Amino acid sequence: MEILGTTLRICVDDLEASVAFYEGLTSTSAMRFERGGVSVAAVGCFLLMSGPEAELEVLRKVSATIAVKDVDEAHAALTRAGAQVVAGPVPTPAGRNLIALHPDGSVFEYVDRNAPA
Repeated sequence: MEILGTTLRICVDDLEASVAFYEGLTSTSAMRFERGGVSVAAVGCFLLMSGPEAELEVLRKVSATIAVKDVDEAHAALTRAGAQVVAGPVPTPAGRNLIALHPDGSVFEYVDRNAPA
């Protein structure tokens, strides 16, 4: 599995203020979308999320988002290594993702930029 990068996940109360800060910090513009009642802004390597506390509580359990070349390949590699895929692969606005529970108890999201199937 080829890892292309990592995105830091940050739950925020004031998305607009946070977007302004991270856009200034990274000199990049936010890519915005909504998913499951949560407003999301991707700014550089930061993924800012704001929404209902019940939704954010679930999202906080995921340590980071890991960009991979292909989610299906990641699924196979994770399974071979002993991880448990707990959700996905599913289409997202930016490609596909899955959520995996590693044997040490950590949880990661794996995403690719491939068009949703």
